[in-house]
Amino acid sequence: MKETFTSRWSLLLAALGMAVGTGNIWRFPRVVAQNGGAPFLIPWFLFLFLWSIPLLIVEFGMGKKTRMGTIGAFGSMNPRHTWMGGFVGICTLAITFYYCVVTGWCFRYTLASLVDLAAVGAAGGGLWGAQTMEFWNSFTGSLWQPVLFHLFAVLFSSWIIYHGVVNGIERANKILIPTLFTLLIIAAVRAVTLPGAADGLNYLFEPKWRALLNYRVWLEGLSQSAWSTGAGWGLILTYAVYMRKDDDIVANSFLAGLGNNSASLLAAIAIIPTVFAILPAERAISAVTDTGPVSTGLTFIWIPKLFEEIAGGRFFLFIFFLALSIAAMSSLIAMVELGTRITMDFGMSRRKGLFLVGSGCFLFGLPSALNLHFFQNQDWVWGIGLLLSGLLFAATIISYGVEKFRREMVDSADNDFKLGRVFNFAIKVLIPIEFLAMIGWWFTQAILVYDPDYWWHPLRAFSVGTCLLQWGGLIILLLLLNKPIKRLLFERKTIDIHAAGEMGKRVES
Repeated sequence: MKETFTSRWSLLLAALGMAVGTGNIWRFPRVVAQNGGAPFLIPWFLFLFLWSIPLLIVEFGMGKKTRMGTIGAFGSMNPRHTWMGGFVGICTLAITFYYCVVTGWCFRYTLASLVDLAAVGAAGGGLWGAQTMEFWNSFTGSLWQPVLFHLFAVLFSSWIIYHGVVNGIERANKILIPTLFTLLIIAAVRAVTLPGAADGLNYLFEPKWRALLNYRVWLEGLSQSAWSTGAGWGLILTYAVYMRKDDDIVANSFLAGLGNNSASLLAAIAIIPTVFAILPAERAISAVTDTGPVSTGLTFIWIPKLFEEIAGGRFFLFIFFLALSIAAMSSLIAMVELGTRITMDFGMSRRKGLFLVGSGCFLFGLPSALNLHFFQNQDWVWGIGLLLSGLLFAATIISYGVEKFRREMVDSADNDFKLGRVFNFAIKVLIPIEFLAMIGWWFTQAILVYDPDYWWHPLRAFSVGTCLLQWGGLIILLLLLNKPIKRLLFERKTIDIHAAGEMGKRVES
């Protein structure tokens, strides 16, 4: 019998742990600043209900119904769509490989800030008083430091997953998520009490209605919501395998989405007012905005210099990177469990499956740990690939029957809230339209901004060509393996059910 979460709150904390990651803390404040503050918050909040929550409901429903990971869940809903579950799972695992590296970075900076905190009144030896760009270049340019912290991230997350759902995932998130929100609240309260912080709050929340006429603000809001909540990643589907029978799908989807957005807002309140409190308005806006598809500058290079300018800065620098590490770890746990769940569906034990997934995370993460160009390419390819994953979820529900799925899972007796036909409209119409808008937007950015001369080149970091090559290769491979994977998954499942029935008969006799 599969493990289940012991309570609704345990499931919700795990879902929040999945959703709240480094993107909430390092990407969200930057994107808010790039898009003028308040105008961005409106579409970002709206798309929580128009993209993210419908897909979270789909994931919860598919996981609860099939009790299998991504490949098995898609195959159970429609055998012809087994390859789609493979794409979703491998896309998220590809992100896991370099996300272990990011988590390692967070651990390294937390350790450095802890060294500074322990060395009050001295130069420290970590980030305090150092040239942060040199510190970053020295760390990422080292042959052993990124690999060592990458390995630690893999081992730490694997150790938690090894202990199972209740003693591992559930227990870890009961500690990590309350701690994370407490740290974010502390940082936000400190930020808004700084002299001059009101300018930052005005920038963040003052209405600028004319800016809503800019299509870019809407597309950025949609993209941030799609990436930040984890909708379409297959992670919520994986956790839903361990839902109790009477757990509410709709309410948990709304709470997970709203909790994720709350964490993002707290991070923005912690960073943007602090910047405005220290720098003149024009320099403040310049400092918190950065361009390009991948940016680490705000977090790892500029943030340490920022906290040097405020009273108690060493303490709040440590708080910030500790929160960042917790956010990274809570998401990484979900990613490693996704891979482990897939191997368990194929008949492996948790221990053997975890060893396979953990080893893969370390080995396939090494190129990203040692080469930032490779890291950026993988973030570009598979980050955008997640948008395609979201579409595949919608396509599978459409093929299964949206109305049938809604009656079985969304508006069932287990759920306190009923959505009615608005859910049908979201899956059939809104999700495909939003996907086309986002994929068109990001490919246009690649063609016109990121790499206009070589946008077609398959070996460039931020090109359309590299996305199509890597996605296309994976999809062709999965299509070729679709039938063997179906046989391996579902014939074994049939044998297991038959064996269990025979054992039951013997016990009864």
